[in-house]
Amino acid sequence: MGILSQLQSDPTGALIAILYRMPAVLIALTLHELAHGYVALKCGDPTAQMMGRLTFNPLKHLDPIGTLFMFLFGFGWARPVPVNSRNFKNFRRDDLLVSIAGVIMNFCLFVFSMLMMVLLNQFIWSPELWQQWPELFNRYDFLSFSGFNFNAIYSNDYAAFYQQYFGEYGFVFSDHLTANLRSPALLYLQRFFMNFSMVNLGLCLFNLLPIPPLDGYHVVNDIFIRGRLHIPQRFMNIIMIALLVICFATNIVSTIVGKAIYFVQGGVLSAILWIFGLG
Repeated sequence: MGILSQLQSDPTGALIAILYRMPAVLIALTLHELAHGYVALKCGDPTAQMMGRLTFNPLKHLDPIGTLFMFLFGFGWARPVPVNSRNFKNFRRDDLLVSIAGVIMNFCLFVFSMLMMVLLNQFIWSPELWQQWPELFNRYDFLSFSGFNFNAIYSNDYAAFYQQYFGEYGFVFSDHLTANLRSPALLYLQRFFMNFSMVNLGLCLFNLLPIPPLDGYHVVNDIFIRGRLHIPQRFMNIIMIALLVICFATNIVSTIVGKAIYFVQGGVLSAILWIFGLG
């Protein structure tokens, strides 16, 4: 659900989506970098603390291009927290812990937001909604990023959405949906968590790509290569520029990350619904 494509097809809807996504991006990027810096401090490196990066101020963490990517493509990065690995008590272990701290933070925020989406769903819709046309109205479809009704709720345009796919019968489905809407105000909160879950999962999975200087490179290096691979900073900068070019010129990265996002979110959602007996 990239904002870039939505800007072309529905500018008004895109602007509303940006208002939801803006706080989600700021919180996700800030806590991602804060987690890196905090774990580094616990591992013996106070560099991030001394440079004022152990803060909830998002302006200290935002990378202009990475933040733009978060808005346009749903994945991106923040300004890396400065780390001096020579201060680590155990280089390989601590480098791994610091590297995965950010993605673990984002994954935990993603799971939390998914739980909130499921909880809010129980208050937003009446139980009768799921009884008629269960093949069209079911909780998984309402909450899955790839779900048909997820897009209708996310875009807040039920009538036009159903009419587009069902013609004159679209009004019947739209009326059924709105008739079973118990708490419309909670939809605004749920849409925020929809954005928050997508942003955090996108940030998590993108940073797990084994490409320097992303977190996934450090994870692969520390676990599989035992920390023996050392890439100079100037080469990392070149690789990052090449990655940016690939992201803008092709859909290779967005396709890979997008499929991973749908797969992981679908699995976590199924597990949550099963645990609470809502599947």
